[in-house]
Amino acid sequence: MTITVIITSLLFFAFIAYMYFTFKKIKNTPEAETHSAITELTDLDFQAQVKTGVTLVDFWAGWCMPCKMMAPVLNETAEELGDTARIGKLDVDANRESSAKYSVRSIPTLILFKNGKEINRFVGVKTKDFLLKEIRKVV
Repeated sequence: MTITVIITSLLFFAFIAYMYFTFKKIKNTPEAETHSAITELTDLDFQAQVKTGVTLVDFWAGWCMPCKMMAPVLNETAEELGDTARIGKLDVDANRESSAKYSVRSIPTLILFKNGKEINRFVGVKTKDFLLKEIRKVV
């Protein structure tokens, strides 16, 4: 065996080990407690919850690491919003009908509704300041 093959093999196995332990760590990351002002939505109550006022809906899944990263941001946002707007969370795995209706292809996806109509959509991890600014534009 040449030295190049040996080094390449070692690097490959090191990469595989790194990916395995990283995945295991991510998989076991606990979810943040949901703030009491955040409503857990389902396909059955989705339309009723977004029908009036301003509502930011987080389309998420338990296995999604960026979704887990958004949970504390949404908690802080809900705390600061008070009664000016609502925040809801919809698990895309358990509520496929609503996810399909709004063409959610990537998660986390956050959709801002005003009186039942989609006003804006954000994909990926966002900051509290960004969310507050966008919500306050439509309140």
